[in-house]
Amino acid sequence: MQNEIKVVMVEPNKHPIVTTIKTKLENLQEAVGGLIEIIDIEPNICILCNEEGKLIGLEGNRKLGDDILVGTFYICGSNDEGELISLTDSQLEKYINFFWEPQTFTQGEIEN
Repeated sequence: MQNEIKVVMVEPNKHPIVTTIKTKLENLQEAVGGLIEIIDIEPNICILCNEEGKLIGLEGNRKLGDDILVGTFYICGSNDEGELISLTDSQLEKYINFFWEPQTFTQGEIEN
């Protein structure tokens, strides 16, 4: 298992950036500000976000399908064993472009 992985970090009202995060549970929880939730968005690609983000009123960040992600989240890879791994350079570029434009949401939109 990799100790540190290369990911795309997406903060509310900012353009995404490439960064590294440590893969120990406490480091992942610190990165999202609480309990982590892992959302698979395509094979071997997932989003790490705060599991209670909407309950604790984190700021809206980006729309993903019919959902609105709140708070800072990270896009990373995963392998067949379910371990978190670094994104490739082409994946980093893809997700930076995909989430490039900051979005704003009302509290009502987030609650729905």
